[in-house]
Amino acid sequence: MPAGVCGCCGPLRPRYKRLVDNIFPEDPKDGLVKSDMEKLTFYAVSAPEKLDRIGAYLAERLSRDVVRHRYGYVVIAMEALDQLLMACHSQSIKPFVESFLHMVAKLLESREPDLQVLGTNSFVKFANIEEDTPSYHRRYDFFVSQFSAMCHSTHEDPATRNRIRVAGIKGLQGVVRKTVNDELQAIIWEPQHMDKLIPSMLFNMQEAEDFDRTGHPSTPSGHEHDENPAALAESCFRELLGRAAYGNMNNAVRPVLVHLDNHRLWDPNEFAVSCFRIIMYSIQAQHSHHVIQQVLNHLDTHSKDTPRVRAGIVQVLLETVAIAAKGSVGPTVLEVFNTLLKHLRLSVDFELGEGSRRNSSTSVTSRSKENDERIVQNAIIQTIGFFGGNLPDYQRAEVMMFVMGKVPVYGTPCHTLDTVKIGDLGTKRIQAMLLSSLIMVTSGFKSKTMSAALPPPFLDPLFSISLMEDSELRQLVLEILHNIIDRHDNRAKLRGIRIIPNVAALKIKREKISKQDIGFMKKHGQQLYRHIYLGCKEEDNGHKNFELLFTALALITIELANEEVVVDLIRLSIALQDMALANEENMAMFIRCSIMALVAAYLNFLSQMIANPPFCQHVSKVLEMRNLEAPYLLPEHVFREKCSLPSTLDNEDNSLYFLTSEIAESLAGPGYNVDRLSVPYVPQVTDEDRLSRRKSLVDTISLQVDILSNNQPEKSQLAEEITFETLKKAIDTTGMEEQEKEKRRQVIEKFQKAPFEEIAAHCESKANMLHTRLAQIFELTIRPPPSPSGAVTITSGHAQYQSVPVYEMKFPDLCVY
Repeated sequence: MPAGVCGCCGPLRPRYKRLVDNIFPEDPKDGLVKSDMEKLTFYAVSAPEKLDRIGAYLAERLSRDVVRHRYGYVVIAMEALDQLLMACHSQSIKPFVESFLHMVAKLLESREPDLQVLGTNSFVKFANIEEDTPSYHRRYDFFVSQFSAMCHSTHEDPATRNRIRVAGIKGLQGVVRKTVNDELQAIIWEPQHMDKLIPSMLFNMQEAEDFDRTGHPSTPSGHEHDENPAALAESCFRELLGRAAYGNMNNAVRPVLVHLDNHRLWDPNEFAVSCFRIIMYSIQAQHSHHVIQQVLNHLDTHSKDTPRVRAGIVQVLLETVAIAAKGSVGPTVLEVFNTLLKHLRLSVDFELGEGSRRNSSTSVTSRSKENDERIVQNAIIQTIGFFGGNLPDYQRAEVMMFVMGKVPVYGTPCHTLDTVKIGDLGTKRIQAMLLSSLIMVTSGFKSKTMSAALPPPFLDPLFSISLMEDSELRQLVLEILHNIIDRHDNRAKLRGIRIIPNVAALKIKREKISKQDIGFMKKHGQQLYRHIYLGCKEEDNGHKNFELLFTALALITIELANEEVVVDLIRLSIALQDMALANEENMAMFIRCSIMALVAAYLNFLSQMIANPPFCQHVSKVLEMRNLEAPYLLPEHVFREKCSLPSTLDNEDNSLYFLTSEIAESLAGPGYNVDRLSVPYVPQVTDEDRLSRRKSLVDTISLQVDILSNNQPEKSQLAEEITFETLKKAIDTTGMEEQEKEKRRQVIEKFQKAPFEEIAAHCESKANMLHTRLAQIFELTIRPPPSPSGAVTITSGHAQYQSVPVYEMKFPDLCVY
């Protein structure tokens, strides 16, 4: 009877249920009944309104089979769902998708790896379907969480664990593909989802990195790529970043930084560097500054962390900016340099600030920490230099100005770098490091005009540093000048100070000097000569200093020398020779001989560059005599390790020295103003001598007081030195009239023959002094000095006396005991 009832009721079941039941065979090993599956598919396409019921019924059967562990029927049900999903693309598919996702979730929740992989594969197929209309209510939160958990699988069997992780990564890739193009699914970029997606991919990428580090490299290719969790995770990571929009970039990068923090991957930082390379090459170029800004902010948050961690972050920043440098625009460029310079100062503060508070006997740990800080500083300098060196020329000029503005220069206000706390040594360290970074920034910089490359706000502080006692700083300044002046890459041909036998063989590249560069030399030429002149007589000069000075003179000759500049350079050379011979400053014999060797090497180069045979003949004759009688005056001898130096220099033997009369005679002709050669070169004295020359940090404060309280003396008085001869002349009153006439004659001759720049500078200093004195006189007449007896003030027509206490009066320095 029951069988009859079932037989009678069976035909009354809905048709879609009968069609669904027919696709399941009696033995699940036989697989899906294809003929009945075709009937079900045809029915679903013909009556799309039945799709939701078909899906619900399939889900009901699948849930029951999962509970009963009838996994064969589960596989058949999922296969049927996949075929229906691929066949039906109408709007009525939406309810069916809900049933489908419910069934996938059931499979993912199970503990069976086969079912998890099965559900994942079905989800991936669904993710590749492009739906006609967006979904307003569908959410993928569960799938993100479940697939992320699968990515971190810890199954005992390595093969199974690998399968589950691969499935998890494929599932996350499917979620990304399904959601990023759907504006209604932008929720996927929210932090709660990115904090699961990104670490899951990085975890698998990191596992491969650790595996490779043990010495077992694996490079998957072809089908192995799909079964390798690390390669698949990297592919998914790249795809996710490539789809990130402008507003989503921060949410995508922040979890990467958090992951690197949590797993302590900044030291060593190989994995961190590889991650950010992937990021920078995957994102759209216009979004690169977002990533740079994130790393900069992260560096700020770790400003008090260990040196190696900070160095790791800076090195990651170096890789980041190296890729993004060409496309970086806007304020991001200066923000990078501002942050890096701030951390450079902090690093020096950590190193020297703590070191100065310790005793002289430093521990091993403190020394290792100082070495770690050096690693941070070198990483920052490399980043500054590399980023600046890869910028376009117009931005590089701005960066050069920006970095130069951060260099602490004595006597000038420096708001960004407080040099009081770190002392003189720390200040020199910062100066040296910033100049080193400027060398890297200026490397390869080719400006069309020198005035654009060396504007006064850059040139003045640079030359102020070149006057300091520190030999290393002077070398760095000269190297920066070489980078900027050398626009035709001739420096390598001039390396080393030597007597070049044939300059033409060097094949030096040069162009005709432009009008703009002629104007630059008229304005700043005297400044250049002056710093070369003063830089030659420094006590701590070594072989490298004279090499760099020779190269600087040669590059000025190649790039900036017309006939007028050539005459000035010869005057400078003769003045250097006379300085070494006179030795009024009691220089060491090595310095004197080195200056003579420098002059010989340069005049030999200059005479061949201007191709003047008489000039070349005179230089050759002097060099031959030196080879025979005074080899210590030649660079090949004086700069050798063991070179015997004389006790004195023979001032009488003119054959050993270059003569102005001989040079003037050889240059007599069109183009050269030979009369100017007879005027001795005297360096101009400027504010830089008072502000930056040989001043310690303690002296700087008193120096500023001196400038404010005392009147500026006449520049000619500053240049004058008190020697025995000057004292003798001051005592001797005879012949005053002859001296006065000679002085007048010299003034007239100076105004007739001296260069216009010198005359203008002299007159300007006189005018400035006159205006200063007049202002002081007017100040005294209008506002008389205060008196303890009181000052008269007139109010409402009545005179009133206001006394001034003595302790409030300001006296001149000489009146105070």
